[in-house]
Amino acid sequence: MAGLGSFWQGGPDALVLLLGLVGLAWGVAADRIAARWPAHEDGSVRGFDWRTLVVAFFGTVVLAALTVRFGDVGERLLFGVYFAALVLLMATDLDQKLLPDAVTLPLIVLGGFALVWGGDTLVSRSPAWTAVAGAVVVPALLYASSLPFGEGALGGGDVKFMASVGLMTGLIRTVLSLFAGAMLGGVVIFVLLISRRITLKSFVPFGPFLIAGAAWAALLPASS
Repeated sequence: MAGLGSFWQGGPDALVLLLGLVGLAWGVAADRIAARWPAHEDGSVRGFDWRTLVVAFFGTVVLAALTVRFGDVGERLLFGVYFAALVLLMATDLDQKLLPDAVTLPLIVLGGFALVWGGDTLVSRSPAWTAVAGAVVVPALLYASSLPFGEGALGGGDVKFMASVGLMTGLIRTVLSLFAGAMLGGVVIFVLLISRRITLKSFVPFGPFLIAGAAWAALLPASS
């Protein structure tokens, strides 16, 4: 255990490269998990493709940034688990347009634990009530705003995921993550439309953009 402790307490220069490689490996592994779980109805297993590259890149970036953003060993462990779960959710949503309860619900529990342990939101040091508000109000408004677009416009997994984001990051950063996800999604969809990779009738999952926004919000400097 002493070796593990010294690893997580090491300086950013010693850990960024190593955790980036861990993130790369986990990104590829998460993509392979998502290709098989939950099982596809036709029993097929997708091979390596562009989704593998996206998830591997995302895993590399968020885990490499872990030690730069967080200096405390406990926070590094906590957010290491959080970011690893985000990588898996990115993989499952890109592959199956699904954020499984088996991941989103434990993330809500993790967010509650982080709030109780820290006494406030660990990434922003804002009062605990703002995290609870972020976990309740933002997902509720997000769901309500999707209703005019019909069933399936926003999945239940997206709502549960945003509840965990609220607990982990607080109200302001949850709103920022939602805004960042919407902006990123708009840019990506615009590029796909003009390149004719999709049409106006194509369904593009919003989850990956929410996940990227949530990771960005968690990595913002504490003074933000």
